[in-house]
Amino acid sequence: MKLTKFWAGAGMLLAMTAAPLGEELLTAADTSEILNIAQSFGSANLLTQSNGDPQISGKINGIAYQVYFRNCSSNEGCEDLNFYLGFLDIKPGLEVINTWNYNMRFSRAYLDVDEDACVEMDVDLAPGVTEAYLQAQFEIWERVLNQYAEYVGYR
Repeated sequence: MKLTKFWAGAGMLLAMTAAPLGEELLTAADTSEILNIAQSFGSANLLTQSNGDPQISGKINGIAYQVYFRNCSSNEGCEDLNFYLGFLDIKPGLEVINTWNYNMRFSRAYLDVDEDACVEMDVDLAPGVTEAYLQAQFEIWERVLNQYAEYVGYR
């Protein structure tokens, strides 16, 4: 019986450490908070996609990117974010893209239908995340964006 109480208490303690007590978790429904984080990395505006879902269009170090809100229900209650960067008329070839994907984590590169260089990164927000976690994801995106721009010859 004592062991059962121990495990129940340990489980409750573990559950409480997921987010600091009293800290509100962010989801993709928190568009203004997500926009504020994006703006801490450079210019960013909240727009609407053609299907009505939210979108952020921004620039980091002069490089334009988009954040698409995905898996939305009636243009709200989105579950995740899709960070996207595409370079028009930069066509590095499949071998270069495959090498990027082989060596890099957290992102996926590909050639679009015009064989232009693209890179994406997804962030799942469905369970809710702390502001610090989302800030860290934008920091990863900033590194991906800068490294990819150099890698494909944009800079």
